[in-house]
Amino acid sequence: MEAQPATGTTPPRRVLLVETWLVLGVSLGASAIWALLSLVRKLTAEQSLSAQTTSMNTSSAPGRPWLDLTYQLVGVALALVPVLLALHLLARDRPRPWLLIGLDLRRPVRDLARGTLLAAVIGIPGLALYLTARELGLNTTVAPANLPEVWWAIPVLILAAVQNSLLEEVLMVGYLFTRWAQAGWSTWTIILTSALIRGGYHLYQGFGGFIGNVAMGIILGWFYTRTRRVMPLVVAHTLLDVVAFVGYAALAGRVDWL
Repeated sequence: MEAQPATGTTPPRRVLLVETWLVLGVSLGASAIWALLSLVRKLTAEQSLSAQTTSMNTSSAPGRPWLDLTYQLVGVALALVPVLLALHLLARDRPRPWLLIGLDLRRPVRDLARGTLLAAVIGIPGLALYLTARELGLNTTVAPANLPEVWWAIPVLILAAVQNSLLEEVLMVGYLFTRWAQAGWSTWTIILTSALIRGGYHLYQGFGGFIGNVAMGIILGWFYTRTRRVMPLVVAHTLLDVVAFVGYAALAGRVDWL
């Protein structure tokens, strides 16, 4: 994988690397640290790991739906600020940085088809891995959707899925792959480092979440090096999260294996 042509002088390697670690430090890198601490807390609790539940997409103002909705929307918006930061920094290389990483709608049918295929390749084995890890005591029970029964619950869950996909794929793939390639890292060093960080900020779920997301990071990273397009990754990640969030909201309490 080679870095894309820049419009100006590429900063020194040290500057590029410091920039990436600072961006991670205010976004998903910080999440990895908190996730590690969360795992330590769960491992040292009286209950076994598999007996504990990790709740996601929870209410921020129970009993006050309009305030809760405001919290949810503000949370989604603020979580996207690091995406804008990454694009702003990449603008040093190209005036329209989203084109540099393939975050555009120029190939909607192909991106949708590829994204759907990626979601199937990752999602089906990923569910099997989660269930196996939970049975082996290596993972918590993950409850992906815990919003109250209000009219805006499903739209907010879909927005959360889109937010997650943009944040993770633009930062962990589009931005980092570009910067680390410019810094002279090899393709597989980039793919594996990004995948390990991706797994790291999912450690709060347990070891199954870590392994599954490292595998997901390797697959998506390898795919990006072949296509130079983030959009199929965003599509795949969005589909995976929508199925997890909305599916759980629809099936929780109705099936016994969730």
